[in-house]
Amino acid sequence: MPTNFINSLLKHARSGARLDPVRDWLVLLIVSTITLAGIIVWNVWAFDTVASGGTIGAPATRAPAVFSRTSLEEIRAIFEKRAAEEAKYRTGVYGFTDPSQ
Repeated sequence: MPTNFINSLLKHARSGARLDPVRDWLVLLIVSTITLAGIIVWNVWAFDTVASGGTIGAPATRAPAVFSRTSLEEIRAIFEKRAAEEAKYRTGVYGFTDPSQ
């Protein structure tokens, strides 16, 4: 049955004859359903793989992270400066007038 259906579709397509709209919509719906099912299966597989800790594709190889104590101290100093600047705004060292009041 499926081979007759495909042969009939190809014969009508080659001859340029008037196509059967019901058959054409049926083919479109079947192909769309198969494509959607494939996409859903792929996404479920990919989600399951990643959720279980795996990787998709070739695993990336990277060097182990190296933490420098000086870099961490520099970052901490930046955050401390920022906190001190924020405190100046909150305590009123800077004269800021709120226009909404």
